Amino acid sequence: MININKVKTYSVKSRLSKVNSADFAQAPAKNKGFRAFYASLPNILRAKDLRCLVKDLVSARKKGKAVIFMAGAHVIKCGLNPVVIELIKNKVITCIALNGAGIIHDFEIAFQGKTSEDVAANLKTGKFGMGKETAEFINCAVAEGVESGLGLGNSVARKIADSQLRYKNLSLLFNAYKYKVPVCVFVGIGTDIIHQHPSFDAGLTGRGSQADFYTLAENIRALNNGGVVLNFGSAVMLPEVFLKALNLARNLGNNVRGFTTANFDMIYQYRAAQNVVTRPTASAGKGYYIIGHHEIMLPLLAQAVIENL
Repeated sequence: MININKVKTYSVKSRLSKVNSADFAQAPAKNKGFRAFYASLPNILRAKDLRCLVKDLVSARKKGKAVIFMAGAHVIKCGLNPVVIELIKNKVITCIALNGAGIIHDFEIAFQGKTSEDVAANLKTGKFGMGKETAEFINCAVAEGVESGLGLGNSVARKIADSQLRYKNLSLLFNAYKYKVPVCVFVGIGTDIIHQHPSFDAGLTGRGSQADFYTLAENIRALNNGGVVLNFGSAVMLPEVFLKALNLARNLGNNVRGFTTANFDMIYQYRAAQNVVTRPTASAGKGYYIIGHHEIMLPLLAQAVIENL
């Protein structure tokens, strides 16, 4: 029979407690600026991770280490180009990696200051993705740029830079080109609307994307001992490409360890968790996974970094 009177107890004061009142959030208050708001966040769980990530980004900037910004196209569609551009101007971001949809939305913003069609409505009539200017501009840029030796990303970035597009100051690619930040673009044939058009050249697209793969591997070398990799919203393409580019850099004799990775997404994604956060930092480094909407989390992160530079 269990004798409850013989239960052994100890003082709670002697026990390790993972939550301490010293780490609590501060109460909200009127007229609080961003610095005070940021300082008021609890030093617990993801708020603590965010603080650590900000410190690592600031440290990478000061030490001249690589900060590779990878993003799905949704980041651009959320109106976040000005945020990323400011990080480029402040020399925080040193390399950008996008999927094929990223350059499409970025061009359309540069061209007309708006993007993102009604897919469901246009799919019914076969009009989805058949806008001529988008396909003609990007496919022409790829043909011209790749033939002259550029990668896919910088081919489109150069074309935008050389154009008279009305809203190009809002273009992520234009600003990256202006500030000499390489743009790497990785596509899956058939995944993007411009692949439906007769101007599309799969061979040149593949060659340009291969060149960008080597550019990414080259930039990954500068992650060693203090760099940072950010992935916002790419669930499959960029995590897979990053893992192989990292492996290639290491295979060629480069010591690429002791860096920080962080994945931001609206839900938990297996490949991003494994290929960005866990596997690359297994031998040495830190990895964070922070869940939240891009239109909130990226401005929050960027403002914290700018405030702490």
